[in-house]
Amino acid sequence: MSTRTARRKLPAIFWGAAVLAALSIAWSAYAITDLMKSGIFGLSVALAGDIGWITVLWAEAKRFGPRWAAPLAGWVIAFGVGLLLVIHGVEAHSTAQAIAGPFVVLVGKVVWSFALAALRDPAALTPEQEAEIHSVMRDSEHAARLHEARRDQEQRRAEATIERIQQQARITAARDRADFDITLERLEMRAEIERQSPMALGLTAGAEQIAISSSTLPSTASTPPAVQPMTSPNPDREQPSIADLAREQTAITTSNADAIRAVMTLRPDAEKESVAAAVRRARRAGGMKGGYG
Repeated sequence: MSTRTARRKLPAIFWGAAVLAALSIAWSAYAITDLMKSGIFGLSVALAGDIGWITVLWAEAKRFGPRWAAPLAGWVIAFGVGLLLVIHGVEAHSTAQAIAGPFVVLVGKVVWSFALAALRDPAALTPEQEAEIHSVMRDSEHAARLHEARRDQEQRRAEATIERIQQQARITAARDRADFDITLERLEMRAEIERQSPMALGLTAGAEQIAISSSTLPSTASTPPAVQPMTSPNPDREQPSIADLAREQTAITTSNADAIRAVMTLRPDAEKESVAAAVRRARRAGGMKGGYG
């Protein structure tokens, strides 16, 4: 709807009320300014009264606030301005001004009361209905905000639960990692103990060698002492056996040649072939190819 069409639909009383309002504002501005005798400051008082009257008319047309508030405020302002105009007429020694001044203001207020009634849409909602609609809108807004707040609360709770689960999972993973490290360290220590115990392995291998040597001896009882196996008990208890010397030397040397030379040095009476065989057996029994494992 254009502005021109809207103006054509305005009632004629509106234009009369507008003219009276303009005359009332002009006269009251002049009279109050002249009454105050303060120049621009007196004019500000007159403009304040006129602006207040127009504002109240607009609030009354829009039905703001209680139904009685805007009309009451309009009449209070009208009577106040009328009183100032009467005082101005008395001080000016003009009975006509004292009567005509407030008459214009009061007539303009009355005409505006009818104009506002004519401007109201008959199909417009009543203030009670408007209040009911506003109440429903407030309830809807309240429900929407409450839902949003609850959803935010649930989201925060879910995030807290997820964080707690993640913390527990990290603790469990740390425990598993510590158990794994300890188990691995134990296995390494056990392997180190086994590597650092060649004598225990040598003793076991020596027992096996004695059993093998005993099974390969001749069955006759007349075997001369010179051909007895070197793993048999040594008649001379002050000298260690070749097998013991071979185990000791293979544990501290890196090659069989060095071990053989060391055993021959300790047992010059032994045969080199027997010593070499004993060194090879000790090396195999100790599980080492070159000295310390």
